[in-house]
Amino acid sequence: MKTKKDWVTRLQKMRRNVYLQGEKVARDDERMQTAIQTTGMTFDFAEKPEHADLMTATSHLTGEKINRFCHIHQNKTDLHKKQDMTRFLCQQVGGCIQRCMGIDAANALSSVSYEADKVKKGTTEYYDNFMKWLRRFQEENLVGCCAQTDVKGNRTQRPGQQRDPDVYVHVVERKSDGIVVRGCKTHITIAPQADEVLVIPTRALLPDEKDWAVAFAIPGDWEGVKMVIRATSIRPRKSFKKGFEQGTTDAMIIFEDAFIPWERVFLCGETLHGSILAMLFALYHRHSYSGCKPALSELMMGTVALAAEYNGVQNEKHIRDKLAEMIMVTELAYAAGFTASELGGSKVYMPGVGVVPFGPGTCIPDSIYCNVGRCLTGEAFYHEMETLADVSGGVPATLPYEEDWLNPEVKGLLEKYITRNPNVSPENQHLLWRHVGDILCSSIGGVAAVAAIHGGGSPIMEKIAITSQYDIEARKRMVKSLAGIKD
Repeated sequence: MKTKKDWVTRLQKMRRNVYLQGEKVARDDERMQTAIQTTGMTFDFAEKPEHADLMTATSHLTGEKINRFCHIHQNKTDLHKKQDMTRFLCQQVGGCIQRCMGIDAANALSSVSYEADKVKKGTTEYYDNFMKWLRRFQEENLVGCCAQTDVKGNRTQRPGQQRDPDVYVHVVERKSDGIVVRGCKTHITIAPQADEVLVIPTRALLPDEKDWAVAFAIPGDWEGVKMVIRATSIRPRKSFKKGFEQGTTDAMIIFEDAFIPWERVFLCGETLHGSILAMLFALYHRHSYSGCKPALSELMMGTVALAAEYNGVQNEKHIRDKLAEMIMVTELAYAAGFTASELGGSKVYMPGVGVVPFGPGTCIPDSIYCNVGRCLTGEAFYHEMETLADVSGGVPATLPYEEDWLNPEVKGLLEKYITRNPNVSPENQHLLWRHVGDILCSSIGGVAAVAAIHGGGSPIMEKIAITSQYDIEARKRMVKSLAGIKD
């Protein structure tokens, strides 16, 4: 398998189309090093024999060992391992591992491109295009990101009703050798570090919205594409280094009449399948959240427990109650994802029809449990931050700068007055409160909180999916039977 070094070398060779703080920059710019370091863990752990079963898979195309982030799920075990891999890696980096969008989009495209070809009865080659793309994706251990979220313009209007049609990425011209697209995708994590950008629709589409039913994959430095990005990292430290410095990047990806050859197009004009693709990627991504969000919640739980210990209140009843609540949310969310894997299969829910067979055999997680787990953890995140703030007190927000802890005139005094639990060294208490400050009072802490709510779909979207797909009528019939109601 290709290594982290191979990936970084690829990034260094890519055309400069990334804009950061008013500059056009290289993809290995110093401000993005923590993001590279974070995603790089997906390569590093795949090379460790003790993690091979979790981090690697056998390609169903070649029979070769590949990075699991390039794999198409063939069975329930693959879904289970993807969830566990995501949880494990997020534990190691203390946040988003960033690479899950590529695997989630690829799995969605695997089924949708197949079904679109089947309906078109051989007049399109979407699935063949995807499979050729996938082979290279796996063989070269490429990093993928998914560009789904359009800027959307006026939220009360559909794509075809917008005053400016470019607020949704759409086809502006069809040619014999490809298509031309224009528009902007936003909130795209890891875009400047991605080898390949997978572009898919963001919402359900009506029959007259064919221009917006488009899916394709392009290299990140493709002609006609600009990325305006935000790089977010832990505050730099000079002396009191963290065990791991996590970082991330997010981009607006702007398509300026970008030409996409047909061999890179996986959908073009099929509105029904565009709608299913939008739903199916979200489903896979919410399944990934059942790995990452439990990891983030248990890290938050561990921080709360340490804060209580360092404050000397670890045996108080209200601390036990807070920790119990966090444990329940963490493990219920994981259990929901695990159940979604166990109930998975080559099937999807179609509104008005029910669950139907779908795709070439790619395993799809159960929708209800994916959405339940994602919604549960997303809505809990701000409450977890509130709990941490409550237990920590105000010191994370007002802690003196690290240089003051090195100043001999005040160092001893700071160590004396920061001590709360005499059984914990002043240095460790200082390091914990600085870490808590990173979570609660920093730029990356704020970004992580918003991402917890909206990443993979806002809670309202999960609630819509849950209530529209759950058989509430069957439950009403149960109650009618018990109550003796006869219609």
